[in-house]
Amino acid sequence: MNSTSSNRSSQNVHGWERAASLAGGLYLLGKGLRRGGLGGLLQLAMGGMALTRGITGHCEAKRIFNEIDEQAGMAEGTSRHLPLEPSESDRQRLRSNARAATATATVTGNTGLETPAGGSTGLG
Repeated sequence: MNSTSSNRSSQNVHGWERAASLAGGLYLLGKGLRRGGLGGLLQLAMGGMALTRGITGHCEAKRIFNEIDEQAGMAEGTSRHLPLEPSESDRQRLRSNARAATATATVTGNTGLETPAGGSTGLG
């Protein structure tokens, strides 16, 4: 994989969130420079982190929180990456496969798919 696609896959900050990080980072840098002292130094650090987040499009804290959220979703069975309920396209594909499989099937000993006259389904 080339560096462009690997950078794109590691980006987890997009759109307005990225723009807000850039604007907030610049604002905090300017405010920290004007203020000075320990408070200004803290604002410079926060502004630098926000600016880096906006420029690179990657936030390690967001990656960790998303990973924790995904693990919790998997434990609860609500993960987006582990579909427990089939989608409509899956249902339609299964229906068409079932129709194709049963179109040429031959049932012997029973002319229909109803329960035989003896009441036994043959399943036990």
